[in-house]
Formats: sequence, structure tokens, C-alpha cells
Amino acid sequence: RRVSPVLGLLFGLAAMGSASAAIVLSDVAAEFDVSVGQAAWVISLYALLLAVTTAVHGRISDLVGVRTPLLVGVGLMAGGAVAAAFAPTYPMLLLARLLQGAGAAAVPVLGVAALSARYDGAVRDLALGRLAGWAAVVACLGPLVGGLTEHLLGWRAVLALPALGLLVLPLLWHALGSTGSGADLDIPGALLVGLTAAGLVLLVQSPSTGVVVALVGAVLLVLGAPVTARRVRRRPDGFLPLVVVSDPAVVRSAVAAAAVPAAWFGLLIAVPAVLVADGWEPWQVGTLLVPSALVAMVVPRLTGPMLSRIGPSRSLAVSASSASVALLVAAFGVGLDHVTVIAVAVVLVTFAFLLGQPALSAAVGQAVPAEVRGVALGVATLVFLTGGSVGSAVVGGVGDTVGMGVALLVLAALPLLGLLALRPLLRRDPAPVTVP
Repeated sequence: RRVSPVLGLLFGLAAMGSASAAIVLSDVAAEFDVSVGQAAWVISLYALLLAVTTAVHGRISDLVGVRTPLLVGVGLMAGGAVAAAFAPTYPMLLLARLLQGAGAAAVPVLGVAALSARYDGAVRDLALGRLAGWAAVVACLGPLVGGLTEHLLGWRAVLALPALGLLVLPLLWHALGSTGSGADLDIPGALLVGLTAAGLVLLVQSPSTGVVVALVGAVLLVLGAPVTARRVRRRPDGFLPLVVVSDPAVVRSAVAAAAVPAAWFGLLIAVPAVLVADGWEPWQVGTLLVPSALVAMVVPRLTGPMLSRIGPSRSLAVSASSASVALLVAAFGVGLDHVTVIAVAVVLVTFAFLLGQPALSAAVGQAVPAEVRGVALGVATLVFLTGGSVGSAVVGGVGDTVGMGVALLVLAALPLLGLLALRPLLRRDPAPVTVP
């Protein structure tokens, strides 16, 4: 009752790095004389580093325990947030956001690892649901908090909000493990994975930044993917352990789940961009998103029992379907300029995220042995959050050139592809059971 909500609060502050920053993208664009689509790199690069370094933090936690890497990660998150707030140029702002994302990545994977180590069975499912719920409440309030902060103190203060995570960490200190296996960390493997993921994001967002970015992204992706695969075969105990990446449950669950944060991050950028362009103030946009925070308070009571009754794979299927519907509803609302419809879409995607994140954690936690659970959760979270980076890149790139409605329709297809990847696992999930 204490550990999972506090971890959720810390997770929410990390997510606020995107949720509150998205509300001031127009201010960032005006300050540094760039388009809103180009300003979306503030979100995309943060999400990319958040994704790539999750597996690094997960692997380190297997080596030395959760406590030290979480302390370092939260410190980097806070330092990057403060540096972003004082950045004098746009390149310096992007560099600070990269640092912030690299630190914030420790929070989701190590939070899940800490809960998975403390609990199992239905209690673990309930704890994971509470973590996701509190995280979503804070993240959903991020636009409102960011809007009010911008109104009172300016947009730079908004970027510093995640530094509050330093105040939360002492509340968790005694609940975090400090021992690990002492194995080696595969730095070259981590770099290969990071560059390959960066290539995907650069390629997706290149419509708003030009041909050079597209070429760099294509080269990194085309060269990085086979080299990374070869690295896994040659070093099966490396950064991407063969026992993890060859497990169908881990791979298929992560691919299917990745569409959920794509929808979440996509709407985080699309909704403020559309409404601010229509004359809304940032705090008004944040107020519109408050109902999603109320939903986030209720849904965790449902996710734990749902995971126990229908299993993680079927829960992921429900989550992906909800994400696709949310994007279709949002595209419809943007096309008609209908604020209520847009708010409904945000509520739907909040439900999808609240169910998808603990379902992925439960699927991976059940599939792998305990000694590689940290890195397995890190790899799964890497794929999961890379989806978020792709979602923000699609909105920032495609939306900046052909319109937000079209970008949201493109994103709506991703959860459907995820369902195809999930199909074999749906037959293997346990039949519904009654949980006492």
C-alpha cells in the first residue's frame, strides 16, 4: 500500500517530463524560432533515451541491485530537467533533454523490478496496477500542472518539474534491494541497440526536419539491425541476452504493447498542438485532460483482477484495441474541431496505458527466470517506450506536414499490427480463473 504508490509517484514525475513539456511546445518553438513539429524533438529525444537506457538500467540492477542505479537515474533526471530549464540555445535544450531521458529511464524499469522482486501472483498484479495507476494520475495531471506553472512562472519552470523526484526517493530507500549477481555489462551491445532505435525515430520524424535526417536514420536502422542481431548470436549473455530476446512471450508481448505508448505520446503532442493553435491557453488544455486523471484513479482497481482473470496476453489485446479506438476517436475529434470528442479519446488512451504497462510487466515476469528478470523487463520496456518515441515522432513529423488528423490515423494502425503479433500468445493464456 505504500511502496507501489510512491514508486508510481516517482514514475509519474518521470512521465511528467513528457506530459508537462508537451503543453509548452509552442512556447519552445517561439523562443528558439523553430516550427512546432521541430520542437517536438524535445519530446521524441526524451522518449528515445527513456526507451534505450531502460535496458541498461535493468541490466545494472541485475548486477548491483535496484538502489544505486535508481539513485543515479533520478539524479540524472533532475539534473537534466534543471539544465533544460536554463538552456540558452535549442541544441543545448535537446542535449539536456537527452540527459534527462537517460536518467528518467531508471524509474519505470527499476520500479517494476523492485515490485516483481517483492511480490508474486495476484499481489504482484495488484501492486503493478497501483504503480501504473499512480503514475498515470501524476502524468495526466502533468498538462494541468505544466499549464499553471507556465502561467505563473513561464515555460522554463515547466521543464524543471521532474526534478521534484529527488524529494520522493528517500521515501523508498529502505524498500529497495542493494545486491545483484555481479555479472558483466555489455557496453557495445547497449550502444548498438541505442543507435538502431535512434535510426527508427530519426527516420519517422524526418518529414519535419529534412532529407539529411532521413538518410542518417535509414543508415542507422539498416546497418544497426543486422549488426545487433549478430551481436546477440555471438554473445548470448550480453546486453540483449539470447534467453530473453528468443522468448516468444517477451518479444510478442513487447511488440504488441509498444503501440500503447505510441498512442499516449502521440496524443500528448497532438492535443495541446491543436488546441493551442485554436487559441487555448496551456492551463486550459491541462484542465481538459483532468478527467483522464480521474479515470487513472479508478482503473488500477480493475487491472489487477483483470490480469488474474484473463491473463496478461488477453489484457494486452484489450489495451491495444483501446489504444487504436482512442486514436480513431481523436482523429475524428480533430477533424471536426470537437473538444469533447478529443477529451474522450484521451480518457480511452489513459485506460489503454494503465492496462498495457502492467500487463506487459506481468507477461515478461512470468516468462523468464529470476536471474534475468531485470534485464528482461528492461528490454521489454525498451521496446514499449520506443513505441512512445515513434508515436511522438509520427505526430511531430507527419502531423507537421500533412495534418494532425492524418498522423493520428497512421498511428491508429499500429495497435492492429500489434494484435497480429500477439495472436499466438492469446491461445496460450490461462483460462479465466476465480481469484479469492
